[in-house]
Amino acid sequence: MRKLAFLGASLILLAAQSAAAQDAPAPDASTAPAATAAAPTSASAVGSARTAPERRFTGADLFDLSIAADPQISPNGQRIAYVRRSNDIMTDRAVSSIWLIDTATGEEVPLGANDGATFSPRWSPDGKRLAYVSTAGGAPQLWVRWLNGGGAVRLTGLPTAPSSLAWSPDGRTIAYTMLVKDDGPSFGSAPRNKPEGAKWAEPLEVHDLLAYRADGEGYLEPGFEKIFAVPATGGSPRQLTFGPYHDTGPLSWSRDGRTLYFAANRKPDWEKDPVESEVYSLDVASGAVAALTDRNGPDASPLVSPDGSRIAYLGFDDKLRAYENTQLYVMNRDGSGKRSLTANWDYSVDAIQWAADGKSVYAQYDDHGETKVARIGLDGAVRTAATGLSGGGLDRPYTGGSFSVSDGGAIAFTGGAATRPAEVQLARGGPARILTDLNRSLREVKSLGEVRKITVASSHDGKPIEGWLTLPPGYRDGQRVPLILEIHGGPFAAYGGHFSTDNQLYAAAGYAVLSPNPRGSTSYGAAFANEIDKAYPGNDYFDLISIVDRAVELGVADPNALFVTGGSGGGVLTSWIVGKTDRFKAAVAQKPVINWTTQALTADGPGFFGPYWLGAQPWEKPDLYWSLSPLSLVGNVKTPTLVIVGAEDYRTPVSESEQYYTALRLRGVPTALIKVPGASHGGIAARPSQSAAKASAILAWFEKYRKGWTPPAGE
Repeated sequence: MRKLAFLGASLILLAAQSAAAQDAPAPDASTAPAATAAAPTSASAVGSARTAPERRFTGADLFDLSIAADPQISPNGQRIAYVRRSNDIMTDRAVSSIWLIDTATGEEVPLGANDGATFSPRWSPDGKRLAYVSTAGGAPQLWVRWLNGGGAVRLTGLPTAPSSLAWSPDGRTIAYTMLVKDDGPSFGSAPRNKPEGAKWAEPLEVHDLLAYRADGEGYLEPGFEKIFAVPATGGSPRQLTFGPYHDTGPLSWSRDGRTLYFAANRKPDWEKDPVESEVYSLDVASGAVAALTDRNGPDASPLVSPDGSRIAYLGFDDKLRAYENTQLYVMNRDGSGKRSLTANWDYSVDAIQWAADGKSVYAQYDDHGETKVARIGLDGAVRTAATGLSGGGLDRPYTGGSFSVSDGGAIAFTGGAATRPAEVQLARGGPARILTDLNRSLREVKSLGEVRKITVASSHDGKPIEGWLTLPPGYRDGQRVPLILEIHGGPFAAYGGHFSTDNQLYAAAGYAVLSPNPRGSTSYGAAFANEIDKAYPGNDYFDLISIVDRAVELGVADPNALFVTGGSGGGVLTSWIVGKTDRFKAAVAQKPVINWTTQALTADGPGFFGPYWLGAQPWEKPDLYWSLSPLSLVGNVKTPTLVIVGAEDYRTPVSESEQYYTALRLRGVPTALIKVPGASHGGIAARPSQSAAKASAILAWFEKYRKGWTPPAGE
């Protein structure tokens, strides 16, 4: 439940259109001079000249990657349903399918033949059926499959996609949420004398919402998310909630099946308060809705205990700060007795599940760049239950992953490593067992770059700053290689020792890649994250320069061949860095914020960025907005800087990148503007071909300015 961040949530896969070094053949890793990036070579030339398997990781390999997500273990722990996301070279997209794993034998079988994507698997309480969403036949619909030799049936014919599936305790009903469209406002109309066969312009678009567009969705259709229920054997769905509010999941049933619990902001000013929400109870028979929480701040993700007496939920007190740790709370089912189980635990809880005995709650959290699961007792006692979770994406090494727990305490989760995308793993009180091997054919052939963790004391105040160095394949200690500083977005997010296609592509071209967690990063406690509250960008600059110095000190980075890039919040810091120092040979600012005034008024979170990140609206503190805008430093920039943005980015809108590109052009600084067609902020690397092309373009830019650039006289 972290507050709105630049970073998009979509799974990132990748792609082709070679323009630079990573598509060239590499010498054998044991003898190759890792300090030298390969020269650009056409794919056809590589194919015709090759006499052995290509050992380097290339853009073409992105189509061969798969990743595991959303593992759901059956109540008895005998089977795991999970989503396998694999890139399809014909459609240039990731395709989702559900697979079943026998936890005893490891045998894997697909859920069944459906001509479409399948996702969101959810077990019935008795473990004999699986509900899921499928696009078979067109639009996403709710399906149920009987696992013991039965078939599958489509339960719904809905106009919009169902989500937040939740079985009733008796297995007779499935609740879900769905967008219910409205007509929306209308003002004026075209003349009525349109001749038959005439081709007139489209009708006027009218928007009256504060946030009228959303990244990844585009311009929003009028309507509200509502709760529905449908019989689990088929029948007519019934709408359970109404009114001009978004009633959101996840959903949780009371033990007697008479009540549903959900979260929403049902206040009249809900548009202007994007953080606020309360936990509500919904009487399924009458439709009566009652608030169970009432504090200023988000309360969400309600989950009923096994005996039905308590509700666990997530939230925090809204202090108008840029970041807060999300805490785990419990209350009685009537809303009384609220208390935090993690008030003295300096981590943020991302997802929860009750233990079968009702005496503790499993909670997912990040710790120093690693994602873990803890078991938190009702007395606040904490013990680690699983480590090594992964699955925050493929293109960059973000923390992430997901888990579920059987009645017997077996934990199914997605976990990976720096050289291996997320697989389904199973922990039963001891070391985890890896159940899938989705990228075995790639792993058996490709030589990937080793990843090492490094730490440095920040030059600003001595705070420890962690980062991960991805080394070129075949790297030998003592070699100096060109270094790419790759800065994460968010900015309230974290990198770790996780698989990254971007980093491996850069490493295959001969670069070391540094993925640091400067102040503002999550997983180091609330105080560390809030070091940039109302001061971003700021002292995080010193953290980044310090860890680059450390990479040089270790004998890895060539101090005369430093490069910098980053996306979203990383794009902000990239443009800030080149306004502060000429130390880097070249830079690539990906989907940056350049001007906080235009960002606050054109992004898809207009109720959030001003109050929470800067503490005021643009007209209230214009000097603060300007002082934190990288555009204010553009007069200092001498570093050749490429600008990249998705053509349909509504989180850091295209106009931000266009401003920076134009300013650099006016100043005579080498630059170019690349727009990724059809790409949102969160989905800029979602299509394999575009993702590989983007990484290739970045390498081409760095190679172009490898020897530096001299500004014209008088600059």
